[in-house]
Amino acid sequence: MLELVDEAGVTIGTAEKLSAHQAPGRLHRAFSVFLLDERGRMLLQRRALGKYHSPGVWSNTCCGHPYPGPPPFAAAARRVGEELGVAPALMREAGTVRYHHRDPDSELVEQEYNHLFVGMVGDAPRPDPDEIAETVFADPAELERMTGDRPFSVWFPTVLDAVRPALRGLASGAGW
Repeated sequence: MLELVDEAGVTIGTAEKLSAHQAPGRLHRAFSVFLLDERGRMLLQRRALGKYHSPGVWSNTCCGHPYPGPPPFAAAARRVGEELGVAPALMREAGTVRYHHRDPDSELVEQEYNHLFVGMVGDAPRPDPDEIAETVFADPAELERMTGDRPFSVWFPTVLDAVRPALRGLASGAGW
């Protein structure tokens, strides 16, 4: 189950996850985490091939949907641990972004009120293979090359643009 929200992010109900992603989509709460290493490189993940939604595509460090009730920050920190086997350091809120994207491959819809978080990661990821096929650390130039020749999630450009100011403050001069 996930939280349905209005345009202001106020909870208005709940829905089963898959039904909220079926066209035309229902606006719901989500989160996206962006973690950098000590060199200012972003930890990216390629989603596991067995996932029903956007399998095998690259995306930000971690994303998901908080269960109804707990705050998005707690859900984001929990999912980083579950998916990547690491604890985020200095993680902080970095705003919200609202978007509506259709995945052309699955026809599923991302209509989300997304809470953004940035932080640091000091340990090597130990990804859960049911969630993540592989990980990589990329600086801005490497990310640019990757987006030119690898598939990325439909939401990634939107959340990356929205979180860039917070990344610049975190990475101080890393080029984000």
